[in-house]
Amino acid sequence: MVFLIYNIVFPVILLVTAPYFLFRMGRRGGYAKGFLQRLGWYDAGLRARLVGRPRIWIHAVSVGETYVALRFMEEWRQVRPDAAFVMSVNTSTAHALAGKVLPPTDVLIYFPLDFPPVLNRIFRMIQPRMLILTECEFWPNLIRMSKRRGLPVILINGRMSDRSFMGYFRYRSLFTPVLRMVDRLCVQGRQDGDRYIKLGVDPDRIRQSGSAKYDVALRDPGLPQKASDILATAAMSDEDLIVLGGSTWPGEEDILLDYFMHARTSYPGLKLVLVPRHAERRNEVVEAIERRHLSYVQRSQRRVLQPGDRPDVLLVDTTGELRHLYTKATVIFVGKSLSQHGGQNIIEPAACGKPVVVGPNMENFADIVREFKASQALVQVASREELFAKLDALLGDPGMRSAYGERAAACVSENRGSMRIFVQVADVFL
Repeated sequence: MVFLIYNIVFPVILLVTAPYFLFRMGRRGGYAKGFLQRLGWYDAGLRARLVGRPRIWIHAVSVGETYVALRFMEEWRQVRPDAAFVMSVNTSTAHALAGKVLPPTDVLIYFPLDFPPVLNRIFRMIQPRMLILTECEFWPNLIRMSKRRGLPVILINGRMSDRSFMGYFRYRSLFTPVLRMVDRLCVQGRQDGDRYIKLGVDPDRIRQSGSAKYDVALRDPGLPQKASDILATAAMSDEDLIVLGGSTWPGEEDILLDYFMHARTSYPGLKLVLVPRHAERRNEVVEAIERRHLSYVQRSQRRVLQPGDRPDVLLVDTTGELRHLYTKATVIFVGKSLSQHGGQNIIEPAACGKPVVVGPNMENFADIVREFKASQALVQVASREELFAKLDALLGDPGMRSAYGERAAACVSENRGSMRIFVQVADVFL
């Protein structure tokens, strides 16, 4: 009865929200790409690639989950070299990232609507052997239809933020039956596991594994050179003092630009690099830079500088380059934490041995933040004014920067190992 109600209500909600998504497609652009795939319609080439061999279906929502999924697939192939995957993602940014690195044996699709007629069509094409979910993505029909086909369902890198828990708890009459269908839940921390238990999951199905983001943040020896090449397009060098705003959200670019205006008199060679979480916001960020009459380079434009040009700001409005730039930053601010809520991944910049600063709103990474703060490996500020003061302190004290960076890199190294657990758990069910 619960699923019947869901399948009646879901199309209604879809129709009501359709104007919003159409507006989003027009404004941001990326969502329109592959739209028909979300309805289960694939071109002939993609259909041909899907047939012919059994595949493991792994679903990742956005960029962070995609990195986890890709690393998991790589790790599992060391145990089962013949494993083949179909990977679904929700966002165009994640699709672009995965499309660059997936081997030709795997297939990439946009995640379909959680509606039986659409999913039936896709299950018939894919014929999956298993369903792997990442972090906190429980679509009722997807899980129910997987179990009806006898497929194991595994959650890797599971988490349950305050907001998600309140939502799932409010609608637990729907989600508790769904969660009980998941064969194993590999969760990041004890709090995540406790919340799943409160939602009705059998404790024997939960495995605490730590965060996969520690394993994903493996150092690539080629990243520093790539970062230097990117900085050179804005006449920036390794010797410059660089404040990097990574994965910033609305309001945070303004704060960092104001800080730059404040600090450049004390640090004449100071440079600012802004990497918005959503590249589609480029025009909004450009306007904020131009309002302050600062010179800038927009990465997507590939502008050739004239001799003597020394721009103040580099706006990186491209995909997949933030992790390179972390290696060359002097101080890093990680966004969605000061003017927004939830937070973004701090492990990747920490793995580069850099001092990392965040705002007070890191709810989605609460366990990780506690681990870093216990190791004195993270600077957390409560306000715009405190951010200015902490950035000033770090820029003015190389010893402080080095100490925070070393502790951050050590914290990442000490917490690796979750991927091995994921593979062990999933491989039992294959």
